[in-house]
Amino acid sequence: MPEPAPTPPSQPPAPAALTPGPRANRFALAPRSLVAGLLMGVANIVPGISGGAMLLILGVYHAFLEAIAAVTTLRFKIHHLVVIACIGAGAGTSILLLAGIVRDAIVTHRWQTYSIVAGMRLAAVPIVWRLARPATPSLWTGMIIGLILTAGAAAFTYSPAAQSGLASSPLMNFTAGLLGASATILPGMDGSYILMLLGQYVPILSAIDRFADALRAGDLAAMLEPCKVLIPTGIGVALGIGGVAIAMRWLLAKFPKPTYGVLLGVLLGAFIGLYPFGTYRAPVVGDRVAGQLVTEQTLSKLQDDKDKWPLEFFTPTTTQVAMSLALVALGLIAGWALTKLEREEERAAQA
Repeated sequence: MPEPAPTPPSQPPAPAALTPGPRANRFALAPRSLVAGLLMGVANIVPGISGGAMLLILGVYHAFLEAIAAVTTLRFKIHHLVVIACIGAGAGTSILLLAGIVRDAIVTHRWQTYSIVAGMRLAAVPIVWRLARPATPSLWTGMIIGLILTAGAAAFTYSPAAQSGLASSPLMNFTAGLLGASATILPGMDGSYILMLLGQYVPILSAIDRFADALRAGDLAAMLEPCKVLIPTGIGVALGIGGVAIAMRWLLAKFPKPTYGVLLGVLLGAFIGLYPFGTYRAPVVGDRVAGQLVTEQTLSKLQDDKDKWPLEFFTPTTTQVAMSLALVALGLIAGWALTKLEREEERAAQA
């Protein structure tokens, strides 16, 4: 009796987050993409929150990477444009509406705001871990590399060099947009940190706020001035998102373990930059603020421009520590609630 033919070895299933869903389900991502875009916009203007993590939490991260890669290689379909349009519309709306509010919250209530942000970032850790497991040596190696790099960047954020800032220019705005957007779409990375390191966070956020005010007032002439900052920044953002989306899609397909390891390390290392107990002090003559030396002539203007004040840390009271921990818990609960939303990509993979 002839022996039965050996059964060919089965191929391992694709990771759930990389498995494309049915065509009908792809269009169902539109409302989720819009909400993710709104949160991504908030993340882009709040130091410490990752725009990529927001997309990941709501389950549209890989759909966004696929859509960007498809458009940049001119192989896109309608559902790719829908995802990009919804995320872009949501992000643009929240940035225009909230830039001034978030800036004021950070300047006037820094430790409370940063405590909530830290809690929300804690909720992103199991999201990336779920995609990275099971742990391997390459995963741990990548995590250590990401942790060291991001801890160093976060520590430099508070250094005198970063606090003094660099002068704003079209070339610097373009560079900031390019690098900031590249970091924004990486889960755990934070484009706002890049803008801070380059000294461009305040100029760009202030330009957005001025543009929004002029837009609401219908003042075309007033809209042109902030565009000198926003146009080169926007060009850098577009190039940064397109390039990193293609690179990330390739890395996640070819080297998923070390890539997710680096993302985990980046996510954990960024908590150093979220130390909340700091306050903005009034500048004095001789300080360097946003790349400019403070003089007697410029001091009076800076007295009312608190978003440009230098940052210094203070020793918190027991009450402030307790309130901070409570706010961290609140942020963690909010982030955890977002993770309980049904993820389209996982549902499609299980179908």
